[in-house]
Amino acid sequence: MGKKFLRKKEQREKKKIARERVETLFTLAERVFPYSPELANRYVEIALAVQQKAKIRLPRKWKRRYCKRCHSFLVPGVNARVRLRSKPYPHVVIKCLNCGHIMRYPYLREKKEKRREKT
Repeated sequence: MGKKFLRKKEQREKKKIARERVETLFTLAERVFPYSPELANRYVEIALAVQQKAKIRLPRKWKRRYCKRCHSFLVPGVNARVRLRSKPYPHVVIKCLNCGHIMRYPYLREKKEKRREKT
């Protein structure tokens, strides 16, 4: 085994650990939010720092649970407003009620798959 192989293995291990930590931090933020929103926001900031340092991608389920501007953990109905819009294209609109930032996520793919199932 050469040095290059060991280095690659080391990198894989680091990324795996980083993914686990990000997952843990987001689940902790989810659990602790009802009692201490500030602590949940801090967990999100730490998770984003870990993710950025390790150069890994956040899973979609967590990527949409924090505000891109103020980095606060979003809980629909508490500090986030979630709306579905169909025009000009089908999308989900999430508004952060802390800073007022609006995020839009298309759901065209899901709609197309549903249409295919019907026919």
